[in-house]
Amino acid sequence: MDHRPQANTDQETLWNGTGGQAWVRNQATLDRMFANFEQILLAPLPPGAALRVLDVGCGTGAVTLAAARRLGASGQCLGADLSAAMLDMARQRAAREALPAQFVRADAQTHAFGAGVFDAVLSRFGVMFFDDPVAAFRNLRHATRPGGLLRAIAWRSPAENPFMTTAETAAAPLLPPVPARAPGAPGQFGFADRQRVAAILADSGWQDLQIAPIDVACTLPEPELADYIGWLGSVGQRLLTADAATRTRVISTVRAAFEPFVHGDEVRFTAACWQLDARATH
Repeated sequence: MDHRPQANTDQETLWNGTGGQAWVRNQATLDRMFANFEQILLAPLPPGAALRVLDVGCGTGAVTLAAARRLGASGQCLGADLSAAMLDMARQRAAREALPAQFVRADAQTHAFGAGVFDAVLSRFGVMFFDDPVAAFRNLRHATRPGGLLRAIAWRSPAENPFMTTAETAAAPLLPPVPARAPGAPGQFGFADRQRVAAILADSGWQDLQIAPIDVACTLPEPELADYIGWLGSVGQRLLTADAATRTRVISTVRAAFEPFVHGDEVRFTAACWQLDARATH
């Protein structure tokens, strides 16, 4: 049963509006771009194992579906997200492949998953958006059996991820200013500070913490770069309401700024991330 969020209202609005629409429209591009994270996230799950897995911030379902393929009929995979549109696409994808994956519209910070339900909690870029991350991770720990694992991927700092900041920098002279990111605020780089992340996990009761830097190669086809610029991130979201002339000018300017990442017909960059690992206790 889907559960309407009681917290994280800004994220609820974003992901059920233009943010969710953008991810649905660009699902194939984003899944290809982040494909190398699937192996990292699924590595602790033995193929064919009878495990119950929760994917937090599952979006259009890539990690949930990959887990369902890996575990097969023995496993139970649940994806949770705020976005109704992204979950609709995830369900359609599961149905097309006849995969045993389920999806729920839920705020993982407050949703009553039950006690000790899951053997593993996974997340690809879905844990940086909580307005109360300690409460969220405490809730996820409660939903995980004793000894169950957490494996999540979060971005490191903006300075270590130039691909992710190129559009904002290049578009800044052409668009109205946006507020500077507050360190630790919910958002893409909300988990940039390793010490803060360690404190969040410890304060929420997780143990055996490991927070390791990983650098992951990402690619997308060069012809899809213009859509990436025009739809995703803070620049893409602002362009959705811009007039046609502004949109064309900004996309052209930003596309030129991405040239260092373009290698023939492919765009390549390195994602500088944290791999978060922990164990649940009760």
